[in-house]
Amino acid sequence: MSTRGEHQTVPLSVLLKRELASEKIEDPEIVHGLASHSKKGEDFTLLKTECQRALGDGFTTFSVFGLFDGHNGSAAAIYTKENLLNNVLSAIPADLNRDEWVASLPRALVAGFVKTDKDFQQRAKTSGTTVTFVILEGWVVTVASVGDSRCIFESAEGGIYHLSADHRLECNEEE
Repeated sequence: MSTRGEHQTVPLSVLLKRELASEKIEDPEIVHGLASHSKKGEDFTLLKTECQRALGDGFTTFSVFGLFDGHNGSAAAIYTKENLLNNVLSAIPADLNRDEWVASLPRALVAGFVKTDKDFQQRAKTSGTTVTFVILEGWVVTVASVGDSRCIFESAEGGIYHLSADHRLECNEEE
């Protein structure tokens, strides 16, 4: 039990199970996320739970979570945190319905990662960053990552699902 002013950490799987039990199956409710703290001041997080996009005569909301693990300084992590989401969203055509928008996310994420990387390289900085980026639209979770920061999902039944793969030469033959 938490005391007044403290936040109690609740796993996403528990929140999703509560939503299902309450018959609120249209959109899961995300209260907040929690991440580790930076040890060297090079790591940053992005948490946006109320992003809006136009849909016909109304709008819909989606959530974005990002983890940026800076290497050799914080410049790349900061730049990516500040620019990646806009670059991803700019790669998605306007006026798509929900299913088309969700289907366009993988390509848009690739385009957004590439544009962010190229734009940062023009700044002639020597730092780098890993990125784990999650977009949650309703019950659809789309994950993209570069580097070795992992995205892991624990189901309400206790199953563990790795939603990203490490991009390390010693761990991944594809690299």
